[in-house]
Amino acid sequence: MNRIVLAIATLCPTLAFAAPFQRPIPQPQSATAEWWFFAASVGLLVALLAVHLLVRRR
Repeated sequence: MNRIVLAIATLCPTLAFAAPFQRPIPQPQSATAEWWFFAASVGLLVALLAVHLLVRRR
């Protein structure tokens, strides 16, 4: 089996080369996704503030 693969790679050297890496292009976020991220960020800050106030009292 290995001899067959070696023979094919020797006879057709272009098959042995890999395609060049193409960097993925990130897709832009929608306005709705940005608003949900903003709401989640504000919710996280409110939760952190609540935990800070609870821990500070003890």
